[in-house]
Amino acid sequence: MNLLAFDTSTDAMSIAVQRGQDGSSQVWHHSGPGGAQTSAHLIPAIQDLMHQAGLTFAQLDAIAFGCGPGSFTGLRTACSVAQGLAFGAKVPVLPIDTLLCVAEEARFQHATDLENSAVLALLDARMDELYASHYEFNSGQWRQIGGYSLIRPEDLACEPNSTLAGNVFAAYGERLPAALTQRVDALPSAAALLRLAPALLAAGAAVPADQALPIYIRDKVAKTTAERAAEKAAL
Repeated sequence: MNLLAFDTSTDAMSIAVQRGQDGSSQVWHHSGPGGAQTSAHLIPAIQDLMHQAGLTFAQLDAIAFGCGPGSFTGLRTACSVAQGLAFGAKVPVLPIDTLLCVAEEARFQHATDLENSAVLALLDARMDELYASHYEFNSGQWRQIGGYSLIRPEDLACEPNSTLAGNVFAAYGERLPAALTQRVDALPSAAALLRLAPALLAAGAAVPADQALPIYIRDKVAKTTAERAAEKAAL
């Protein structure tokens, strides 16, 4: 398959292009800072990788992007770029759950340890909260257990033998339940998107460009002045 994949749901930007040829594939990667820099650097970086791969956008089988949960601005940027490129090239879009990408990246890093196991994927949602979702990996397939949560670190709960995976441990590690000791640092990466894409495409998860949407778990993206003042007064 020829695939373009990118994720800008966190403070990191991750892009990859896969070119399939003669029964094998080659992958080109780019990573860099995300956040406020994403809108300026995402499209030029994509164009550069596509040039390195010798592909035009019309030759792609799909454009995959991390659709959330994650940074409000990052998700909007990724979705709009995926839609725009897909419209122009007349190729489908594959929105992929960013927390699933976290679980897949953790599995890839620790394949032996996480085969046939449960992973609680976590991303820093800022404002003293986490995005969370449970996944199980069995017989080479991921399955989401339940839905998504927006939760404070102290309120996190899962089976004691579950592995925590994500980017929350530096900021919230001491506030997570002490019993949950299996922890893996992981981010949603374009490489994880590429690994997940074939099964999702086979399952019919690709959509026309105009139907590709981000997953927003939180509508409120900033605290009011009064809320910030109340928090400061409580310290």
